[in-house]
Amino acid sequence: MTSTAPAAPRPDPPLNADERSLAEFGYRQELHRSLGRYASFAAGFSFISVLTTVFQFFAFGYAFGGPVFFWAWPAVLVGQLLVAACFAELAARYPISGAIYQWSSRLSNLTFGWFAGWIMVIGQIVVVAAAALALQMVLPAIWSGFQLIGTDPAPTSADGAANAALLGVLLLALTTVVNLLDNRVLSLVNRVGVTAEIIGAVLIIVLLLTHSERSPGITFHTEGAAQSGLLGALLVGSFTAAYVMIGFDSAGEMSEETLHPRRTAPRTILTALGAAGLLGGLLVLGGLLAAPSLTDGRLAVDGLSYVLTSSLGDGVGRVLLADVVVAITVATLAIQTAACRMLFSMARDGQFPFSRRLAKVNPRTGMPGAPALVVGVLAAALLLLNFASPEAFLAIGTTCIVMLYLAYAMVTGPLLVARLRGRFPAAGTDETGARQFSLGRWGVPLNALALLYGLVMTVNLAWPRAAVYDPAGGHWYFQYFTVLFLGVTLLAGVGFRAYRRRTAPATTTPETTAPPEAAV
Repeated sequence: MTSTAPAAPRPDPPLNADERSLAEFGYRQELHRSLGRYASFAAGFSFISVLTTVFQFFAFGYAFGGPVFFWAWPAVLVGQLLVAACFAELAARYPISGAIYQWSSRLSNLTFGWFAGWIMVIGQIVVVAAAALALQMVLPAIWSGFQLIGTDPAPTSADGAANAALLGVLLLALTTVVNLLDNRVLSLVNRVGVTAEIIGAVLIIVLLLTHSERSPGITFHTEGAAQSGLLGALLVGSFTAAYVMIGFDSAGEMSEETLHPRRTAPRTILTALGAAGLLGGLLVLGGLLAAPSLTDGRLAVDGLSYVLTSSLGDGVGRVLLADVVVAITVATLAIQTAACRMLFSMARDGQFPFSRRLAKVNPRTGMPGAPALVVGVLAAALLLLNFASPEAFLAIGTTCIVMLYLAYAMVTGPLLVARLRGRFPAAGTDETGARQFSLGRWGVPLNALALLYGLVMTVNLAWPRAAVYDPAGGHWYFQYFTVLFLGVTLLAGVGFRAYRRRTAPATTTPETTAPPEAAV
């Protein structure tokens, strides 16, 4: 009888350039790396989703700013491009999931970075809820049968608010299922959806501009604005642009699933924002020029849905609105995916309760399943606020913008300090040997402007204007909802950090290993 010795274990296959790059930060490749340049672009563009966000907030911007609210668009676009340029540099140097958390931690320290990630992930969950609510602005305009609750489809009415919550919950169930599937399915849905959205946006713009009722000079008028004075109209009117142009960092969030991320992510961060900014601005302008009336009150209630069906006819208008439904679905999916990657990244470093479960990646699908369920359930719970009061629609939308703007400032701030101290690394080469994206000598002034812009806009968006947040009166908690929500988020974070310090084991385990607080 002969005995056979156990077979020697097979050596691990050699790491490719992308895997070696990730290993330098202490992480192994678990997520499936399959996203090319267009898929990376789609991740950022679908989060921004101009059709979703412009259709959702056009009526609000017009109601409070009048036609002049259009000029808030280029101002916000320039400010966000400054932030995006800073993020492009960071994506080239730190191509890791959980971008905001990872970047802030490495530029400052783990505690500060944790709070940046905490605020960002809570903000992303709120954005998921806000995006899902956008269905109410479109579906009932396509077919009255989508008004499942009551008869009034206006999102500011009790019937419309409740119906928006119901439609939103159904959409979240769908996007959660997709986020549990293979990431190739997720990428395919994103790419198809973004392609349809871009084609639809261009077609809508062309049709609106060819059905103009007035000249572009109308954009200098403030008639009908609920806010008095030009400055007030622009400050509140800027909410629409601010809500649209967030989420371009999603290309960075998906870095661990992107091929050659040091080269690809910086480009797609900038191109996604640039394309969305251009298309969104033209949509707003086209809507103002093609609206049948600027004074009958419908533009301030029904927004672009009213313009499409009135100016282009019910048939064409409804077909285009169906494309908007696709955009809303893909946007909700992309935002939920970004929140999942943030949860995964922080949990991988042991920064949350049940971290081991939240950081578990299905080896077959390459997807972290638990974060998808957590984000979906919490976003659905937020939608229940819409059953309480129609004012929740605006409160949820504005709160998510403030949370993301603050999280962005918690990256651009430490980045500016690192530059001034000479601690920000010079540009090296990417995976293909090309020079990494860099702002060069313009880094300090552009970074300073990005930080200043972000802080000013955060204050502007969070300012508790009674006329904006509690127009009906008697709901002080909606007037101060954003400030209260942010305060509760910070207090919850402080409480968790204090509890974790008291209960943390004396020795560090792999689950509690955090990203290095290395100076850069």
